[in-house]
Amino acid sequence: MSRIAALAPPYPPHIQAQFDRIMRGAPPLALFRVMAGHARAWEKFTAGSLLDRGPLPLRAREIVIDRTCALNACEYEWGVHVSVFAQGARLGAEEVRATVIGGADAPCWSAAERALIAAVDALHHRSTLSDAEFAAVKAHYDDDQILEIILLCGFYRTVSYLANGLALPLEDDAARFPVG
Repeated sequence: MSRIAALAPPYPPHIQAQFDRIMRGAPPLALFRVMAGHARAWEKFTAGSLLDRGPLPLRAREIVIDRTCALNACEYEWGVHVSVFAQGARLGAEEVRATVIGGADAPCWSAAERALIAAVDALHHRSTLSDAEFAAVKAHYDDDQILEIILLCGFYRTVSYLANGLALPLEDDAARFPVG
């Protein structure tokens, strides 16, 4: 049970319409139901506008999100993303595992993905990128994509704070962190 009660159905029509748009017909996640029960929090959460595809390819986007959630020990959101997006992002079992266990130098990653993961790690640990880290990312991603990477790291750190701070129960059909 979440520390703050989740909105229960039937949902107000405008909330149901938002759930339908975000979830594409699937039942709304606990995180969304908790946030939607509080108008200001829900408005601010959805105003982040990072729940869409954005300028990054799906694979890069999911690597950023999965790694950010893993670094924040947020099994809730990591598991949702792995379950929903890993296959479409062409993330195999070794890569999914490497988002949680291992560094940017894991052999499963391409040069662009190593730069991406190193950037996520740097932002998580130091809240900045060194000139070398920025140059490594810039070698593979354009300015719009780099801004999206930074925004996604911040947004999913916030999502991790929400899921962890609210002690959201793991979604039944979501993946679980790998062991060891």
